[in-house]
Amino acid sequence: MDIEIAYNQSLDYLYSFVDYSLKHSSELAKADFNLDRMFALMQSLGNPQNTYPIIHVAGTKGKGSTSALCASSLKVAGYKVGLYTSPHLLEYTERIQINGESISHTQLIELVEEIKPYVAKIEMLTTFEITTALAFLAFGKYGVNAAVFEVGLGGRLDATNIVTPRVSVITSLSYDHTAVLGNTLTLIAGEKAGIIKNGVPVISSPQKEEALAVLERVAAFKNSRFTLVGRDVKFELIESSLDGQRFNFPTFQSSNLPPFNIPLLGSHQVENAATAYAALKASGIPITDEQIQKGFSQVQWRARFEIARRDPPVIFDSAHNQDSFAKLNETLQTYFPGKMVYLIFGASEDKNIPGMFAEMKSKIKKIIITRADHPRALEVEKIQQLAEQAGAESETLTPVKSALARALELSSKDGSIVLSAGSMFVTAEVMSAWKNIK
Repeated sequence: MDIEIAYNQSLDYLYSFVDYSLKHSSELAKADFNLDRMFALMQSLGNPQNTYPIIHVAGTKGKGSTSALCASSLKVAGYKVGLYTSPHLLEYTERIQINGESISHTQLIELVEEIKPYVAKIEMLTTFEITTALAFLAFGKYGVNAAVFEVGLGGRLDATNIVTPRVSVITSLSYDHTAVLGNTLTLIAGEKAGIIKNGVPVISSPQKEEALAVLERVAAFKNSRFTLVGRDVKFELIESSLDGQRFNFPTFQSSNLPPFNIPLLGSHQVENAATAYAALKASGIPITDEQIQKGFSQVQWRARFEIARRDPPVIFDSAHNQDSFAKLNETLQTYFPGKMVYLIFGASEDKNIPGMFAEMKSKIKKIIITRADHPRALEVEKIQQLAEQAGAESETLTPVKSALARALELSSKDGSIVLSAGSMFVTAEVMSAWKNIK
């Protein structure tokens, strides 16, 4: 059989199960999340997740970047590194990477065929649970000797939370998926803190006091050493430009080591790098500062203030809640202080869209509202009403490639920034369209 036909049949199989990423928030809130199914499935597969050391990363924002920084450093240190993240941008196999490369279509086909008889014996498994099991299985099968797992949603009941990692990492916490995780930072932090295991060290990015209190309390209860970036691990920015950022870790760094640098832009990415550094050091996986330094400099993580063109600027971003829009606005002010933005925007129905618009209102020249080909995407008419309420000028245009063409047309006249944000799915479609018109 043709590989692409078989690959699409494998995807059809995975999507034939309940996929909560495609469900509305009301259905998500009623979901029966528990870890029993995952424990049973992995037990039947021989628990491959116990055969390699794992760094486990939860958080509202920054967990993908932090995971990518850890994986890049471990690769430089000579490990065969597995990286599991979600959702994917352009290709399903991006979720399961080994040494920075997505598994092949052929490998996914083989893994799906291998897991099918085991899945058939366990009722109520979801798409995400099976995909997580495929990652655990793949990393064992293909000889991975260090892995980084990003939590999908929350932490306590997430399918990845059957592992006993070397270190538990919790990145910046803010409001997202409130229908499932709760509508206070205390409740959200409680769900994220569910990844903390007895005696396993915990690294946390800087947090608001309300969230920090929960994380410290749970870590103390679990006898887990708690390290807070910004307090216990200091970092200082030296230089930031469109070419990247240079910074030091004065708490730990030896005087003869030159500054660290990352290609990822925005002050929040320096926080993520400090979190990744502390996580690698706490993991007990042998790695040197020089290897971390080189790994950081080589990291690749797409759609995080990714500048596709500098003049006039075209930027792909994954910001999709109020807090990440605040960070996005701050980053725009840093690198493009005088420039306004044509914002290509779509969002899922459960997002705080007025909050996002409020954070960036001073930079928005016009919002080009569009809709991704995704069942949770909100109708453009509803977003336009919210834009009007926010006092932002807007127009609606679908499909996404037409919205990009319109933004580029407007930008060509005045040099303003073309920025895609609000939904990973919209940004993914913008990236695909951009690739075809460059």
